[in-house]
Amino acid sequence: MKRIGILTGGGDAPGLNAVIRAAVKTAINEYGCDVFGIKNSYDGFLEEDGIVPLGMEEVRGILPRGGTILGSANRGNPYARKVIRDGKEVTIDVSDEIVKGMKKLNLDALLVLGGDGTLHIAHELAEKGVPIIGIPKTIDNDIGGTEVTFGFDTALNIATEALDRLHTTAESHHRAMVLELMGRDAGFIALQAGVSGGADVILIPEIPFKFESIMKKIQERHAKGRKFSILAVSEGAKLEGGEQVFSRKGDEIYVPRLGGVGQMVGEYIEKQGIESRVTVLGHIQRGGTPTSFDRSLATRLGAAAVRLAARDGFDRMVAFQCGTITDISLAESIMIPKRVKLDDDAVVTARNIGISFGD
Repeated sequence: MKRIGILTGGGDAPGLNAVIRAAVKTAINEYGCDVFGIKNSYDGFLEEDGIVPLGMEEVRGILPRGGTILGSANRGNPYARKVIRDGKEVTIDVSDEIVKGMKKLNLDALLVLGGDGTLHIAHELAEKGVPIIGIPKTIDNDIGGTEVTFGFDTALNIATEALDRLHTTAESHHRAMVLELMGRDAGFIALQAGVSGGADVILIPEIPFKFESIMKKIQERHAKGRKFSILAVSEGAKLEGGEQVFSRKGDEIYVPRLGGVGQMVGEYIEKQGIESRVTVLGHIQRGGTPTSFDRSLATRLGAAAVRLAARDGFDRMVAFQCGTITDISLAESIMIPKRVKLDDDAVVTARNIGISFGD
């Protein structure tokens, strides 16, 4: 193993730079490898200045930095790339060009940091013969085969702090405070932040809600003299029998953009005669300094990915299981996305302590 590449795809997450740093230092210190960063996800293979050498100097000081020094793209699918031809926008497959770019660089391995979409693409490229290793990244914590993904702990801490802050102003003004959090199809952030932050109602994609059930909880609190309520709401939560709320429609490339369920819930509460306010935490959950846990996990995963590459363990993903780093096939990791189970200890505990899921 002489030359390896590394790229970051999908939405950014705290800890990406820690992975890059660990992979570069391990490759150089242990294997004497040259390392190349692929800028802006897979797009870097197609861009004139899309490849940059990564040495010790390039990764110095990036451990505590959020984001990614390589840039990312959550629309960089080489199997469905949008280009303008004859004045019209068309979708083309440039995956073969990605393979050619790999060969041109003489890369012995490509480390791909990403979530579900990026890892799906990685597996498809691996089937074309690309020596790929996946590293799971998402604040949603929804990748199968790993107990936790880096970025989740940081997002969870930010969400919990937001709930703590909303508590004081909610109590002061006797309001229902709705906090809309990220979580397209998996409610781990809202669930764990809601439990940690003392939410009264938690709405997640896995448990469709009813307005009547939400109001029942709020009114029960009012009857006991508790004139405020805190609601932690996943952006992917939906009404029973209804659909998720989107702020923008998608197409064959761009996923639809979720947003608005928190406002919908807040407006309903307001119409029932209880003053409400809605806060959308948004990309604050993605940004900033990663927590100690995320830095440590990211560092371990980055080093493990390089070791796996040295063993020719391609078309596989490094994962965190039972407190240690292991690896599984990419096919296994993307087969069944991780979701909150209705009998999860966290769900049962939340119900035990009186939290409503709106069902």
